Amino acid sequence: MPQVHFISFDGIRRSIQTHIGENLMRAATDNAVPGIDGDCGGQCACATCHVYVSAPWAEKLPIMRTNENDILEFTNERRDSSRLACQIIMTTELDGIEVHMPEGQH
Repeated sequence: MPQVHFISFDGIRRSIQTHIGENLMRAATDNAVPGIDGDCGGQCACATCHVYVSAPWAEKLPIMRTNENDILEFTNERRDSSRLACQIIMTTELDGIEVHMPEGQH
């Protein structure tokens, strides 16, 4: 099974296994990862699954869609590496992906 590494703002690393085709928000909430709430249930309607995608993983993600970009405009801690975990679908290429959570999200 592929792995995802969630790293909190204070450096605590939580590694979980997930399934191909599952989004990272669902994987995080199913495994009680602190800092990923997914209040909208993965509908790209909130930013409670905001993450920073570590390089080189960001280059392996599909281009951000307009609705994801619009939601991220409302975050206080947006960076170039910001994405919504609900919009990152696990693939074999993403096995081992590292994502960091913003400080305001814990």
